[in-house]
Amino acid sequence: MLKNSSTSYGWISIVIHWVMALAIFFLFGLGLYMVELSYYDAWYKGSLELHKSLGLLLLLFLIIRIGWRFSNITPAELPGPRWEQLSAQLMHLGLYAIMLMLLLSGYLISTADGRAIAVFELVNVPALPWSFDNQEDISGEIHEILAWLLMAMAAVHALAATKHQFINKDKGLKRMLKSD
Repeated sequence: MLKNSSTSYGWISIVIHWVMALAIFFLFGLGLYMVELSYYDAWYKGSLELHKSLGLLLLLFLIIRIGWRFSNITPAELPGPRWEQLSAQLMHLGLYAIMLMLLLSGYLISTADGRAIAVFELVNVPALPWSFDNQEDISGEIHEILAWLLMAMAAVHALAATKHQFINKDKGLKRMLKSD
């Protein structure tokens, strides 16, 4: 089933979720690698261009994901105490917000000099017509903090899904692995 049901996520939600998860972890690892490179390293420019291009594709996926989430039903909440259900809702909203802020801060870093971002040298995403003092440095600090925060939140999210699957035995993780 492509669309979500009252008991399960559909294949579109599942694929978007896992593609984004893999891309986020890859971009995080690539970011850690990139900050250790010097300007004269052979892969300095290539890793930076790949990071920017994948980041913008991820932003597109996030926009599609948010649109899909609001145009589709959401499976029923898993059984459990109200505080746990509220925590899950807040975690999902927080993940969306952090991802959006992280991707926008990356855009602000990359366009601080007023130049467009070439996405895989196929399309150029223009810079904003304005900038602010120390845009690259300020956005860079924010980007780094948000990246670590996203990793921490993703870890909690994964632990919660694992808990639901193996301790509560309510198939919480299975809903995001296989459509009904």
